[in-house]
Amino acid sequence: MAAHNLDPTDLGILKLLQRDASLTNKEIAGKLHKSIATIHERVRKLNEAGYIKRIVAILDRKKINKGLLAFSQVLLNDHTAETLSGFENEVSKFPEVMECFQMTGTFDFILRIATSDMDAYHDFYRNKLATLPNITTVQSFFVLSETKSDTAYPL
Repeated sequence: MAAHNLDPTDLGILKLLQRDASLTNKEIAGKLHKSIATIHERVRKLNEAGYIKRIVAILDRKKINKGLLAFSQVLLNDHTAETLSGFENEVSKFPEVMECFQMTGTFDFILRIATSDMDAYHDFYRNKLATLPNITTVQSFFVLSETKSDTAYPL
């Protein structure tokens, strides 16, 4: 199932599930005016084709004591495939790192880091991130407020 093969029903299912993955096939069928069997089969195919990577619950980070959100740009001193992969493998092990992206531009990676507070971030930085080899520079930015945080892609 290629992206160009998605029909309005498939797109409708994906739009609904992005907003609320707890919807039942019956609820989706009602919203899209299709049979439950049709929706069940379509969701199965979308899963098999990899359109749906996983179903998750999005938590309120402040309620689970992850009130400090930081974006850290990381510059490595070596850009061999081994060094880049090594950094990705190691940084992926840190539970504080919510996302890691390899970037173009001045920095090699940007990390989204969630900790309880500045002391916890300092501990993460000093005892985890800064211990990794080949890091030249880390520049961190701390979130003051969150205006928009969406997980749904426009379809």
